Amino acid sequence: MVKLPRTYTLNLDGRLLPLRKPSVMAIINVTPDSFYADSRATDEATLRKNVQTAVAGAADIIDVGACSTRPGSTAVSADEELQRLLWALPIVRAEAPQLPLSLDTFRADIAQRCVQEFGAMVINDVSGGNETMFQTVAQLRVPYVLTHNPATTSDATDISAEVLEWLARRIDELLLMGVSDVIADVGFGFGKTLAQNYSLAAALPAFQALDAPLLVGVSRKRMVYEALQCTPDEALVGTTTLQTLLMAAGADILRVHDVRAATQARTIFQNVNAQPSDCEQ
Repeated sequence: MVKLPRTYTLNLDGRLLPLRKPSVMAIINVTPDSFYADSRATDEATLRKNVQTAVAGAADIIDVGACSTRPGSTAVSADEELQRLLWALPIVRAEAPQLPLSLDTFRADIAQRCVQEFGAMVINDVSGGNETMFQTVAQLRVPYVLTHNPATTSDATDISAEVLEWLARRIDELLLMGVSDVIADVGFGFGKTLAQNYSLAAALPAFQALDAPLLVGVSRKRMVYEALQCTPDEALVGTTTLQTLLMAAGADILRVHDVRAATQARTIFQNVNAQPSDCEQ
């Protein structure tokens, strides 16, 4: 197993988070329609329980989303998304005050309000971004997750060069605008076929050329459960297997539903990775 030489550090409102080991980002959905039913929280008791479970599982970051982006979904209005967040974020902050808060949104005005009023420290934008969002993140000076999610993707099975170029251009744009912490996400599951998703997974080491932390979000997604011919509820083993392979390929942040499983997989990965290889002896 390859020992990765690079280490990134995120500036979270003056608090430095070194990514010496893969960080685990816990998904907290305050939605009634996210694709994985067990991740949904629409009442206070469920939300508190989900956050407590993430904390107990040793999550490094909490990622709160109030607008489902599952395939085929229709985005709720900005007002509905904001109302859900105004209800949820105080509860999340009360249950996990020690953990950095990430906000899963593609709306710049909501990002700005949640950073300023609730201390959100990362903006996780699965839309691929736009000039308004880029300007807002630059003004807020928070880390930004840039996700490959264009309107169209080529029909080729191997789209790694296409995705790499797309991310590189936008990372350069963000850096020029003053965004110092850009996190790259190749966008597993967003406008991609099953074959394209796995081709990207195999090519993940090439994305270290971006010189940016790599976030991967594959938790219980279609690329897992379709490959296994099962349901999202039955896809934990497949998810954990894929996450482990992606850590070996260079993933710096895992965005997950099942925090305990991910942190346990990370521990095993680190133990194996810490052992001297035959080539080093």
